[in-house]
Amino acid sequence: MQRDNRSGLALSGFDPVAYFLNDAAVPGLPDYELTSEGMVWRFASAANRDAFREAPEVYTPRFGGFDASGIAEGRVVDADPRRFAVIGSRLYFFRSDENRRRFLAEAPLRAKAQERWPAVTVSIAR
Repeated sequence: MQRDNRSGLALSGFDPVAYFLNDAAVPGLPDYELTSEGMVWRFASAANRDAFREAPEVYTPRFGGFDASGIAEGRVVDADPRRFAVIGSRLYFFRSDENRRRFLAEAPLRAKAQERWPAVTVSIAR
C-alpha cells in the first residue's frame, strides 16, 4: 500500500470510506485513526472508522493505492489521492487527470492492470 514512510499514513490521511459515501476526497482526522497492517488510516468520523474496521477489503484501494494506469503499463507510479474513481465497488487512484480519464474511457486497461498487478507488486519496496 502506498503510504508516507515517516508517518505511516495511508492515502495521505484521506478517509477511504468517504470516497464511497461522499464521492469526494475527505481528509481524515487524528481523532479517528486506525492502525492496520503497519499503516495508519484516518477517517472523518467514528462511523467511517468502524465501517473500515469491519470490512477493510471493501474500502482499501485497488493496486495498493498506486496509479491504476501505471499498473496497467506494468509500472509502479505514486498516485494523488485527490484523483480517484469508484468503479463498481472498487476504489482506484491516479497520478493525473489524464490517467484517470484514460482508465475510465478504456475498459481494457482495467483488465490489463488486474493481469499485471501480481508481477508489479514484486517491484514495490517493502
